[in-house]
Amino acid sequence: MSENNENEYDFDEMVRRAEASDERNIWLRVAAERLSIVRYVFLVQIEDGIPTASQRASLEYADAVLIGWPDADAEDVVEVQGDELKTITGHVRMMEEYITRFRECERENNIDGMTDVLIRISEQVAEIRKRFQPGFPLPTFAEIRRVVQEEWDEDMDRIDPDSSGSASSVEQESEAEDAQQRAGGQA
Repeated sequence: MSENNENEYDFDEMVRRAEASDERNIWLRVAAERLSIVRYVFLVQIEDGIPTASQRASLEYADAVLIGWPDADAEDVVEVQGDELKTITGHVRMMEEYITRFRECERENNIDGMTDVLIRISEQVAEIRKRFQPGFPLPTFAEIRRVVQEEWDEDMDRIDPDSSGSASSVEQESEAEDAQQRAGGQA
């Protein structure tokens, strides 16, 4: 059996369990849990370095989608049925397909791929949340990306472009400056 068929079976089983459950709005909970896990895995992968603007933006977008996540019985959460439920199930299916792709990128240590896929997962979860909580204002990734890029550019402007930032290069630069000052004082 191929991996794709196994994933299809797993998803179909998940749908059957959700339909058999009497838990109201189960997909609301599932979407939040799945994105939270993927977000954490991504954070662990990028925490050792300085995240790029894309990495920051994808993480902040996931955070924006999850922030203030409602309980299933919250006053502003609507109960979905019929076609809306089918639409949500479609978004859950896409979310699961992207999670499979995210795992593949993780195994390959493909941080750029993980970054892109985290955005796609967050988009699917945002669509699910919009169906359950239609009045909640969610930013788009483009809006988050623009703000993060501005912050990134400001941060980069504060860094000396001639410095690599490593301890040894900072030490060498300091020694070179000291030598120049000594030579300048002797002239």
